[in-house]
This record gives sequence, structure tokens and C-alpha cells, in this order.
Amino acid sequence: MKLYGLIGYPLGHSFSKQYFTEKFEREGIEDAYFESFPIPTITEFPNLLAANPQLLGMGVTIPYKEQVLQFVTEQSDEVKKIGATNSIKISGNKLIAYNTDIIGFEQSFCKRIESHHNKALVLGTGGSSKAVQYVLEKLGIEFLIVTRQVGLNGNFIPYNAIDQKMMSDYSVIINCTPVGMHPNENSAPEIPYHLISPQHYLYDLVYKPAKTLFLQKGEERGATTENGYDMLLIQAEASWKIWNNL
Repeated sequence: MKLYGLIGYPLGHSFSKQYFTEKFEREGIEDAYFESFPIPTITEFPNLLAANPQLLGMGVTIPYKEQVLQFVTEQSDEVKKIGATNSIKISGNKLIAYNTDIIGFEQSFCKRIESHHNKALVLGTGGSSKAVQYVLEKLGIEFLIVTRQVGLNGNFIPYNAIDQKMMSDYSVIINCTPVGMHPNENSAPEIPYHLISPQHYLYDLVYKPAKTLFLQKGEERGATTENGYDMLLIQAEASWKIWNNL
């Protein structure tokens, strides 16, 4: 049997096992199965591989999209550039890191973009944020990264720096943090929601709940909104093709 899986911690929020199990049933794929591997520390990754030699492909989610790179043997050009992976192909002793978040986000995000959506605030600095930044650069969309971390050089700003002019100039706001994810549906990133207008486009990588408080607040102000569910579907299918050389 061919084994595929997902690492992260915790994995209660993940849709991957259900998605691939249903995909295998729907498409009559009888020689494969998918397992979730919630490992509390990335140091357990080598033992996981050793215990599951039949693994052929693995998804990577929070908080290991960057940490797992120390164990791979090859990286795609995109992974080399952004320093994050969400998809690993296992071929013998080779672990090859890819990033299908890039494909998923670009195709999903571009469905609702308009010409005035030319500047973005990117909330968060993790592996998913790096994939988003890669796509924004490709699309020629100027962006600032909003973070709670201090002392970072470059285009980073703290949340309390978001003022009226910035909200007017930056009409795209992308949440790359887990804030608002189940079971913490009553939380939202700390931005000035009263300054959101119908010119804004709010995109949330969180998909559960389908309408986070972040998106609700944007919708109430007339903004265009989109969650990360389509992104997940697209990246999952892209990973499947990579794992199976399709």
C-alpha cells in the first residue's frame, strides 16, 4: 500500500486526511491511504520516516513549513527562494521539498482581484506568509508585512502602525496567521476594521470557519472577501501530481 501523510501540530484543524480519503474512494484508488502525523516537535520527523518506510508524499502545515527543511535533500527553486515548504515528495532516500501553497494561493486569490487592488498588507510572517509574498511579487503588488515581532528589518510594520492613510493606500489585506481559526472563532487580527471600505479585498488563509470574524467584519463594511478553502483544494491536487509524477 502507498502511504501519504501530513505533519503539523496540532492537526485537529486539518482537512487533508478526509480530503484524500474521499478522493481515493471517489477515484477508485485502492492501493493508497492517507494518515495524519501530529508531531509535537520537528525532531521527531526522522523517527516518523523510519517508522513509515512506505511513505511517498507528505504535506506540511503549521508550524513546520520552515523547520522541516533541515531534513530534506533537495528543494525546488520556489522553496529555495522563500524558505518554506508544504509538500515533500519521498523517493527512496531523497526528500524533495516543493511549495504548492504558491499555486493554490495565486489561483484562488486572482479570482476576485481588481485593478485598484495594487497594494497589500500581509498579516503574519510564517511559511504561508512567505508563499503569499512570493505570489504578490510575481503579480507586481506592493506589500508590507504586519507582525508582532520587533526588530525585523525590511518591509515589516507593527499592527499599531496601521493608520487611516495606510488603510486607504493598501486595499488588499491578507491574513496569514491562525487567528480566527476553529476553535477560536471569536478572535480576529487587530486591524482598524472601521476604516475598511468597499474598495478593500480581504483574503483569509483560514478556511474553518468558512467565514472568520476577520471576513465578517470586512463584509459588514462592503469589502470583497475570500477564504482559503479553494487554495487548499488547489494545493492538495498539485501536491498529488507531484507525489505521483503526474
